Amino acid sequence: MKRSLVLAGGGMRVAWQAGVLKALEEAGLEFTHVDGTSGGILNTAMMLSGQDADQMMKHWASVKVSHFSSPLPLRDYLRGPWNLPALSSPEAMITKLFPSMGVDVEAIRKSKTPGTFNIANFTEKRSIAVSSKDVDPQLLVAGMSLPIFTAPLHRDGATWTDAAWIRDANITAALDHGAREIWLVWCVGNSPYWGNGPLEQYVHMIEMSATGGLLADFEQAKAAGREFVLHVIKPEHPLPLDPVFYLGRISASTLMSMGYRDAVAYLERSRPEGVHADYRCTAMTDGPVGVSWNEQLSGHGFGVRLTVWLPLDDMQPGTVTGFITGRRGKPPIPLAAGGVVRTATAWEYRARARIDGSWVPLVIRRDVPAGRSIFEQLPRAAAELGTRRAKLRMGLLGRIRMLISLEPFGAHGLRQRIFAVRDTLKMLRTARSE
Repeated sequence: MKRSLVLAGGGMRVAWQAGVLKALEEAGLEFTHVDGTSGGILNTAMMLSGQDADQMMKHWASVKVSHFSSPLPLRDYLRGPWNLPALSSPEAMITKLFPSMGVDVEAIRKSKTPGTFNIANFTEKRSIAVSSKDVDPQLLVAGMSLPIFTAPLHRDGATWTDAAWIRDANITAALDHGAREIWLVWCVGNSPYWGNGPLEQYVHMIEMSATGGLLADFEQAKAAGREFVLHVIKPEHPLPLDPVFYLGRISASTLMSMGYRDAVAYLERSRPEGVHADYRCTAMTDGPVGVSWNEQLSGHGFGVRLTVWLPLDDMQPGTVTGFITGRRGKPPIPLAAGGVVRTATAWEYRARARIDGSWVPLVIRRDVPAGRSIFEQLPRAAAELGTRRAKLRMGLLGRIRMLISLEPFGAHGLRQRIFAVRDTLKMLRTARSE
């Protein structure tokens, strides 16, 4: 059966997709066609350049935010804000980003797996699925150049730009390539929350266009009698917006670990008939208010690099994402099904990792004696990876980095964000008495 992989947009959040692709690769899924839109173009280009999931994740882990844009010529800024073609130039994506991410246009053109890249022809007001055999660096970059933020491509009497305002995933292109099963990897926000301010509402407009285009594809396929099985991998809650990434408040590694977690969870509950091709397939819920932080622990034989997600509501379970590291030069192993377990005497992280084809449980435990707080126990933890046991440690620099990494999630507005951090620090410092 022909199977298409459709990588939707999502700005810098598409680092999350690399973790998804790792889980799909482990599951043995192969695709006869790959489609990319907006930020999804970058991951599509990396795949068609011949990279496997580990290579993609390695590139994303070392990505530099500065490679996504470069300044316009000074004369453009001197014209004043109302005459700017955009806030930045896409030149750095061609000269720096593509080489650093292993994008090879010649390899893309010769790839045995056909691909399509959706790029908006503004002159004709339509999205065009450009074949992988016909792409060039300028077109790829144009498809990732959101209006206002990055200047478009002017070529051959037409203006080319990001297609997100028309569609953010191309189901029709997948069907045109004979797909009977479509795996849609979606990280565009789709929750009922309506935020205030120009940035959030700019994003909301993209969300509406993206979902509207997706639903139009579904309706067109239904009207034409084109049947297919649809699988959708998405976050449970909307991912952080790009400024959080640009400011270093969340890393590509954290996003990848979240993508792996979400993909494994979907694969384990998925059914052969897939999901309904309607508005429900990409719907998300607003997450609880809480705070996340990063922990890096090392020990003899292996270490861990974790992001802990702790809701302020005790009724909501905490979660853990991250990687097992330090296994003698082997690539980091992402974690799945990670959770936080708190008792009167201990603080545990529990997860599992796929090692040599089998799932292996991981438990990281800090004992918290009565009258003591978790902060006092941060420097050390006991770990069990299957039958292996290790003592893990966090140095002083690691503890400082942990505190600096505190980041609210699910919080809207400055006041709620400040209170979320304050309440979390209070909870961590307070000894548990139950």
